[in-house]
Amino acid sequence: MDKTAQIRIQLESRDPDVTIKLPENTGPILVSTGLRRIALSTLVNNLLENEKPIPFEFLINGQFLRTTIDEFLTANGISSEVTLSVEYVRALIPPSHVVSFEHEDWISAVDVVSQTSSVLLQDQDGTSSPIKDPRILSASYDGLIRMWSKSSDLLAVSKPTSGQPINAACFLTTSKIVSAGSDRVVRVWKYEENGVTGGSMQVSGTFTPILDLYGHRSSVDSISVHAPSSRILSGSSDHTVGLWSTRKSEGPQPPDSLLPSALPGAAKRRKLEQSAAFQPGPQRGPLSLLKRHTGPVSGAIFSAKDSTVGYSTSWDQTLVTWDLVTGAEVSTRRLLNPLLCVTEMPDLGLLATGTSARHIAMIDPRVDVRDVTGLTLRGHAGAIVSAAAEPEKPWGLVSASHDGTCRIWDLRSVRMDGKSASGLAVGGTGQVCESVYVIRRESIANDERKVAGDGIKVFSVFWDKEVGIGSAGEDKRVQIDQMVPR
Repeated sequence: MDKTAQIRIQLESRDPDVTIKLPENTGPILVSTGLRRIALSTLVNNLLENEKPIPFEFLINGQFLRTTIDEFLTANGISSEVTLSVEYVRALIPPSHVVSFEHEDWISAVDVVSQTSSVLLQDQDGTSSPIKDPRILSASYDGLIRMWSKSSDLLAVSKPTSGQPINAACFLTTSKIVSAGSDRVVRVWKYEENGVTGGSMQVSGTFTPILDLYGHRSSVDSISVHAPSSRILSGSSDHTVGLWSTRKSEGPQPPDSLLPSALPGAAKRRKLEQSAAFQPGPQRGPLSLLKRHTGPVSGAIFSAKDSTVGYSTSWDQTLVTWDLVTGAEVSTRRLLNPLLCVTEMPDLGLLATGTSARHIAMIDPRVDVRDVTGLTLRGHAGAIVSAAAEPEKPWGLVSASHDGTCRIWDLRSVRMDGKSASGLAVGGTGQVCESVYVIRRESIANDERKVAGDGIKVFSVFWDKEVGIGSAGEDKRVQIDQMVPR
C-alpha cells in the first residue's frame, strides 16, 4: 500500500465528558495513512480547539493503534477505500506512588475493602457494616494478619497461631476475614473496630477467630470467597480444591486425623497458643474436596456470574472448570507451562492465568477445550503469581511477578504473533498484548545496588477504584500506587 495514500476516518468518542466530544455534525476527515497516534492526537486537539492539549489513544476495531494507519490496515487486511471508524480515548496516565506500609517479614497476600470495592458490604445475617474509610488487609510469613488504614496506620494485628506463614487472606465481608496458610487451616475471623480518644480520635481493631476449617493435608496456598452463598474455595499443595461453608451449622465434623492435636508438634503449638492467649474457633470440615489435579493447586476462584461454577489452576499445567454443586469436573484445559494464579475478567468472559514461563495466558472457558486461546500477555521477566482485573472497566488487568514488578495491561493493545497463549503455533493468528505501564518497587527506587528481581519478588496485587493498586512481596512492604483516570 502506498504510504502517501489517504483514507477517510470518522472520529468518535464514547467518553461521558462532553468537553472532549466533537460536534455531532463532524463528518469523515481525509487523512494520510502514514499518520501515527501522536499526529492523530494533535488533529483531535485542533478540532476541539483545546488551549492545553490532551493526550489521546486511538482504537480501530477494538484495538489500539500502535503503528501507522497504513501498517494497521495491512496487518488487519482492511482496505483504504473504506471509511474507517476511529474511537479516541484519553491516554492512561502513569501510576504514581502514594504510600507504603512496612512489615517485619515477607508479605504473602493483600486485599482491600472500600465503598467502591467488589466485596459484599453486607454480612450474612443481613446487617450492614458501613465503610467510612478504606481498609487494607495484609498476610505475612510471620504468621500474622494485619489491618491498615489508607494512610498507613496499623489498626489491628492478629494473635500468633501456629507460627507458620499465612499464604492467603481476603475479605469475606466488611467485618469477616478469611485466611489460610502453611498450617493447613482455613480460618474465618471476625474483625471489629473501636474509636479510642487519646488527644485525638484513634481507631483500634481486633481479630477474633470464629471458625477453623480442617481438611487439607498440606499447605493451603489460595482462597476465594462468595459471601452470598457463605462459601469458600481453597487451593492446596495436597493437589485438591476445598469447598467450605462459613456457617458452623452447615459444616461437617472434620477428620480427627487432621485436627491439630493429631499432628506432629501438637504440644509445641498448644504451648504457643496458650502463651499468646489465642483461642481457636469451632472446628469444621469441608463440604467437599475436589480431586483432579496431579500437582499443587495454585489458584481457585468462583465464577463471577455463577457461584455454582469454579475454576482452579495448578502446577500440573491445567485449568479445571468445576460444577461446585455436584463436585464434578466440567472440563480441563492443558497448557505447556505450570499455572501459578487465575483471575476472571467477567465482562469479557475470559480467565487470566499467570504462568511460570513469564507470560499470562487468556483463556475462554466457554469454548471447546480443543480450542487454543489466541491472546498472550508478554513482558514480565519472572513467574507471574497474582493478577487482578481493573474495576468497572472490562479491558484492564494488573499482574504481579517474581521479577519485582507489577504490570498494567489493556487487552486492546495487541499485535499479531505466530504463537498462541499456550505456546502452540497457530499459523500467525495468535495475538500478543504488551503492558501499558510498569510499577516498580519504591523500596529500591533510591538504592542503586538493587535491581528488579533482586530479593523483591512481588507475591500479591489488588486493584481498587478508590484506593488504587496495592502490591506486596519480599521487600516487606505493601505499596499503594494510584492511576489518574483517563
